[in-house]
Amino acid sequence: MAVVTETKRLRLRLMKWDDHADIMKIFSDPVAMRYYPSMKNDEEGNFWINWTLDNYRKFGVGLWVVEDLATGEFLGMCGLVPQKVDGNVQMEIGYLFVRKHWGKGYATEAALACKEYGFNHLKCDKLISLIDPDNQPSIKVARRIGMEYIKNITKWNKTIAIYHVENR
Repeated sequence: MAVVTETKRLRLRLMKWDDHADIMKIFSDPVAMRYYPSMKNDEEGNFWINWTLDNYRKFGVGLWVVEDLATGEFLGMCGLVPQKVDGNVQMEIGYLFVRKHWGKGYATEAALACKEYGFNHLKCDKLISLIDPDNQPSIKVARRIGMEYIKNITKWNKTIAIYHVENR
């Protein structure tokens, strides 16, 4: 298991093909996927894993699996994802969690670990999060890790809010 980083309660590790069933716990949940264009079927889940593994190869980062440090239980995904915004590639802190684990601070803890990784290991000047403007829980996570709203853009055929934090 290729561990990227750990926090007090969480392990963030590289995704692998064996994670498909766990990832589908998020992608097949209409509530968890409310702010995405649509839920994902098994084939789209496979495409997602392949896209993530490709990000690892090309950029050295991507979404990582988040596990409970004590039990190893799959909680969700969080990581650094290269995203094209206004013609430039920027590093996004992205996060998706299994609904039964919402409200426990896992997304904030994992996103904070990704922020620290981006600033300390990758030496990023700034990090962004791309969030549906109606997704208040994700906006709260972004704000808790020090991000501020910049503006709305159109991406993935919908309005997306950009939040960012600078490395100071």
